[in-house]
Amino acid sequence: MTASASLSMPHYVLDARTATPHFPGIGRYVSNLAEALVPALAADERLTVVALTDYPLRLPARPAVQTLSLDVSPFSLRQQWVMPRRLRELEADLYHSPYYLMPFRLPISGIVTIHDLIPMIFPEHSSLRARRLFHYMIALALRASAQTIAVSDATRKDFLTHFPVSGERVSVIPEAADPNFTLPPEASVHDVRQRYHLWEPFVLYLGSNKPHKNLVRLVEAWAQVAPVFPETKLVIAGSWIPTHPEPRLRAEELGLTDRAIRWLGPLPEQDLPALYRAAQLFVFPSRYEGFGLPVIEAMACGAPVACSNVSSMPEVAGDSALLFDPESAASMAETITRALEDEGLREELRQMSLARAATFSWQRTAQETLDLYRSVIG
Repeated sequence: MTASASLSMPHYVLDARTATPHFPGIGRYVSNLAEALVPALAADERLTVVALTDYPLRLPARPAVQTLSLDVSPFSLRQQWVMPRRLRELEADLYHSPYYLMPFRLPISGIVTIHDLIPMIFPEHSSLRARRLFHYMIALALRASAQTIAVSDATRKDFLTHFPVSGERVSVIPEAADPNFTLPPEASVHDVRQRYHLWEPFVLYLGSNKPHKNLVRLVEAWAQVAPVFPETKLVIAGSWIPTHPEPRLRAEELGLTDRAIRWLGPLPEQDLPALYRAAQLFVFPSRYEGFGLPVIEAMACGAPVACSNVSSMPEVAGDSALLFDPESAASMAETITRALEDEGLREELRQMSLARAATFSWQRTAQETLDLYRSVIG
């Protein structure tokens, strides 16, 4: 136990400088974790949440909780001396970074959360320089941290495969759906259908078009499904990176016009629960996910789910989704067809989705994280 912890209230610092639009996934993780940590604190514990000046966090009011604004990006070299100085000024006992770019010479115990190892699992999608830098920075974060949090058992296994670290130093603490992702009212579903002209039945994909998301394979699978269900569309929504046009190009090659596929692009966050709920099926063909938030978000909104049978996705979905081989368009098409043909199966999957999503919560995540904080400082 550190000297300050033995003489006063244990003081934890959570670095939330990634709670910005640049980090949609990690930002959501740290924002929800911060909010859920507040009510979980014991009477003799303190929490400071560090946020960028331009992106302040609003936390539940509590005397032992404070926010600290800092005008130093996680990408800035300045953090290497500014953050340690602030930690000493705060007389903190433990520092938690949700991102591997962090101060690497900490004056106190540290914890880092690792979300995925995409550059190492798919080296063909990044340069040698980028991969080496990624590996080096994570190695530095490991050396600075007493414990590492992996967001899934799959990520933990990948991590232990690629880095020489003891398994005792890597804990699995899962994420959860954002509290906004709940079963939406029918009026919201109707409104979303109207505004996006989605009156026809549709299968939904929501996510980016990064290569590991496997949209080309999904398009190829849809080319097999579309002739069987001509009234049903595939709706692809989410951020679109112009340097990866392959899914659209493949759709054109296969003759899949706008009557077969709708490309919606990014949508406002408040529309997503109703969009999930309106879909006949949510399909997630990704080849790799650190956790797979879209799967649990769709489930929390009552969508029937079909997803890949690799990486963390079976772990997250459990027995509550239909699984397919993401490397096989035929496997994907067969699974989608099975769901579209069987209304009873879809309704059963909807109920299973809601039950499965309820087993994940930010309250659970916060409590397990707080337990880890306590164990590290002794």
